Amino acid sequence: MTKFKGLLLTEGMHGMISQVEGLAKALDIEFTHHKVELNSFWELIPPKFTPISKLAFKTFGTLDFDIIISCGRKSVIPSIYLKKNSKKKVYNIHIQDPKVSLSNFDFVIAPEHDGLTGKNVILSKGALHYLTSEQIKNNHYYLNEKLNKNQDYLLLVLGGPNKYYDYSNQNLISVFDKIKKILEENKLQAIVIPSMRTPKRIIDIANNYFGNENLVVNNIDKKAYLSGLSLAKYIVVTCDSTSMISEAALTGKPIYIAEIPTKKNDYRFRKFRELFSKLNITKNLNEKLEIWNYESINETNRIAEEIKKQIS
Repeated sequence: MTKFKGLLLTEGMHGMISQVEGLAKALDIEFTHHKVELNSFWELIPPKFTPISKLAFKTFGTLDFDIIISCGRKSVIPSIYLKKNSKKKVYNIHIQDPKVSLSNFDFVIAPEHDGLTGKNVILSKGALHYLTSEQIKNNHYYLNEKLNKNQDYLLLVLGGPNKYYDYSNQNLISVFDKIKKILEENKLQAIVIPSMRTPKRIIDIANNYFGNENLVVNNIDKKAYLSGLSLAKYIVVTCDSTSMISEAALTGKPIYIAEIPTKKNDYRFRKFRELFSKLNITKNLNEKLEIWNYESINETNRIAEEIKKQIS
């Protein structure tokens, strides 16, 4: 049977790419990925006030697709336009609240903590992503030679500054102080992994703070990230990334959230963290270090199976 062809539309941010590509792979479709660019005036206008017209966005050329998977504000109008103007049956799937009528899409996938409802809405516990348990297992030994084999490991996954959280040096050092205390009290070695949003300033601070006794990865290295997830006994993730917390939940390991002081109301982030806390997936970094069990979460596969049933 010929595979469906997919067109993935995002604004090019790592978290969005991870979600659309993760779903496309779970659906087992062939896909191409296009970064959406809106034409100048429409950059400033919310989707609900933007006409469903190719004048609003820079076109992609001639494309052949059966399924559109979009994520992010800029991709809303292109997804609707391309579906409406296709000469064949096309399914369009939007990840996150599109802020327009949900009837414009065949499926809308939204985090449970957003509270979105509708007959075509599929709710997810956390963010979709493109990591798999097999990938994590296959990269287990990637960091092995750089670590002390006589210790257990704590993985610290760093996010980065955004409009919600204050990543000042002082606030960062406060998080590092808590982790250093945990390392010393439990005789652990730290593996510190930056994300796409982690600026060099923060990586430099981590290097100076944790020194040669621990491993700080200085570059974006997916294999190192996967290896860290596999090797770690405990995982700490900064509070600013629902994507990285969701990815860590694939492991079934204890996850601690490192809180960063806020700059503005982080209601949606807090609702997400409250959900994961109730599911016994995460605890706060201030809590006692311990091992606990929960069923690992793979929402990407679950949702892909639900969509397959409906379009088969």
